[in-house]
Formats: sequence, C-alpha cells, structure tokens
Amino acid sequence: MSLSLSADRPTVPADADEGVWLECIECGETFAPFADVRYTCDDCNGLLEVRYADVPTFDDFEGEGVWRYADALPFEAGVSIQEGATPLYEVPRLKESIGVEALRIKHEGMNPTGSFKDRGMTVGVRVARELGVDRLACASTGNTSAALAAYGSRGGMETLVLLPAGKVAAGKIAQASLHGARILEVDGNFDACLDIVQELAGKGEAYLLNSLNPFRLEGQKTIGLEILEGFLADYDAVPDRIVLPVGNAGNTSALYKAFRELVQAGALAESDVPKLTGVQAAGAAPMVEAIENGADEVRRWDNVETRATAIRIGNPVNAPKALPGIRETGGTAVAVSDEQITDAQRDLAGEGIGVEPASAASVAGLRKLRDEGIVADDERVACLTTGHLLKDPDAAAAAGREPEPVPADTEGILAHLRA
Repeated sequence: MSLSLSADRPTVPADADEGVWLECIECGETFAPFADVRYTCDDCNGLLEVRYADVPTFDDFEGEGVWRYADALPFEAGVSIQEGATPLYEVPRLKESIGVEALRIKHEGMNPTGSFKDRGMTVGVRVARELGVDRLACASTGNTSAALAAYGSRGGMETLVLLPAGKVAAGKIAQASLHGARILEVDGNFDACLDIVQELAGKGEAYLLNSLNPFRLEGQKTIGLEILEGFLADYDAVPDRIVLPVGNAGNTSALYKAFRELVQAGALAESDVPKLTGVQAAGAAPMVEAIENGADEVRRWDNVETRATAIRIGNPVNAPKALPGIRETGGTAVAVSDEQITDAQRDLAGEGIGVEPASAASVAGLRKLRDEGIVADDERVACLTTGHLLKDPDAAAAAGREPEPVPADTEGILAHLRA
C-alpha cells in the first residue's frame, strides 16, 4: 500500500463496515474495523491505517472541536471532554526574531488534560466501547497516561498505565493518579514499557491505546485540519511548513494522513501540502538519524536522555508512516540540544505561551533550520506545541527566574527593587 500523496482513492473491500475499514500499509491486507481487537496486520505485522470510502472536503465540516471533523472520523461522536479547537497563537516578536513571513503556534496544551493526546483518546476510547472491552492500557512518558486516565474514567472503564520509573514529570503522574488509573512504574525506559504493554494487549489483558493503535491517530489528524482552516481564514493560504516535536511520530503520521485524504477529496492540491518537519532532542533522535542517512527504517536507540521527557523515546513505532510523510511533503528532521529547547521555552513564555520542554522543541528546530538557511524567509510556518507548561512544573521553574527574598515591609521592597 503506497503512502504517496498521489495515491488513488482506495477500493472499498467487502469487510468494510459502513465505509470504514483497516488496511495494512505494508502488504495492503484489509480487515473489518470493529469485529476484532487488532493493532497490526495479521499477515505481516505491518502498521494499520483506517480507510474511508468517502473522504470529506472542508465544506463537510461543522461544529467545533475534534468532532467538527466527524465526516473524517469513524463515528459521529466519541467519548468527549470537549477536546480540540485549540488556539493558533500569533507571536509577533518571535516571528520577527526568527525571520519568517508568518509564524503561528498551535498550542495543544490547551486541551482538557493539557496535551494533544486528548484528540486521540476521544476516538480511541469510543472504539474500545464499540469493541466491548473494559480495561484500557498504555505505556507513557506522561501525557498519554493522563489522557487515557481521564477519558477512560469518562467512559467508565478501568485504566492501566505503565511508566518508566523516575522518568515522568510529577504533573503528569498526578493527573493519571487523580483520574483513577492504576499506575505501574517499570524499571526501564519508555520503550521497555511499550514492549510490555503490547504483550499484555496481545494476551487480551487490556486494549492498547498507544499510537500504535490506528484509531488514536484518527483523532490526532484533526490538529492538521484545524491548522489548515486557521491559516486559510487568516492568510487565504495554507502554511508552507508545519514544524512539530517527534517522540513516537504519531502526530507526523496523523497530519500526513489528513493531508493525503484532503488531496484525495480534491480539497488540497499536492503542491500546497505543508512540508512536515520533525524535531527531536539530540539525546533521543532516531528519526533524525534515519532522515539524514536516507534510511528506510529507524534504528532503535536503547539509551536516550533529554529533559524533554515527552519525547524521550528511542524507538518511534510510527516511523513507517512518518518517514514517508516527511519525505513526500518535502520536509526534513532536525535535532536540537536541551539548551536550545529551554531557550525556545523561554521565548514562548515571553509571548505569554506556557509549554512543557518537548513542546518548545518545534520552535527550537525552526530557529535552527532558519539559521541554516533550510527554512526560507518568505515561508508561512505553524509550530505545534504539544503540552502545557504545568505538565512539568519543575522544568518550568528551572527555566524561569529564581524567587527573590525581601523583607516584609514596603520600604524594604522598594529598596530591593532600586538596588
């Protein structure tokens, strides 16, 4: 199955359910979407994508939030906490500093649990209900666990989250805990957690809602649809480039799928598809390595380290979908240091936008690519920020100013301010 922008509309197979089915991106085998629990292809173990007999145009969308795009999703409604419809902020000083024609920040930290993961969970938990499962599970660097716990709780289902011990920001653990998830701290990194939770799912012990699950990405593709609609409203044109942090590469894959479907529908010209540009932390950059080396596969990094905990991932499971997305759109991938990420976090804060470190990677990567001349000065760019600053309050405090001790009287404070 080709993931090319120019691929024809798919032929509807006999196992489609009301025009929806699953299809393997490697061998093209098709499956009924809701008859059985399935994450990968039965024949070749390749990744699956959700396919539709009819793909919508912009004229088909109505309402607000993720479910505005119901015509591009498997259901008319999901298990919802009013996710989506996040701000597309203007950042005039940052735009001037970086030197591009237009720069907007799509702040996914303004979702109900503070990250983009809510978009995937509103769809994924709805699918779990359709399949009749009652226990949900994920491996997480934090944001997935918070979203799964909240949406699982909303849907009345048990949730189980596996976290790498000592590697998850306190704000995220607190969310999963309060929403009632069973939290298992694993003596290993995120990739070890994902290996285990996949085994649990394979044994039928839980329904997996990591981004390996193709329905998760259906919700996440609405990020791209909102960005395009926002740019069309404000500039009468789509962005030239979308820059986004890369962990498991789910968003890269999801946005590429959204754009392919718009091209198939005739709503977006191939030449207008934004360049998908991935950014990773230098200490966790297997996707960047694959792009730079022209590799068809990502080499797993067993040892990864970065203060950007949300993208501290060495084996991005969606790489087979994301690599074509970057290459087919004329994009690229770049690695940035933790120091560059923190600088970008401060820059965003200076515009009043509070994000966790991983979110700021997109702005850090844009600045680096602009300095290297890869991004042109006449480009219209959207940067995706994926999580709210309160997800990692310790990192925010470390990046900000230190409190200043002062005496408990007005004159003493004035003397301190004049000093």
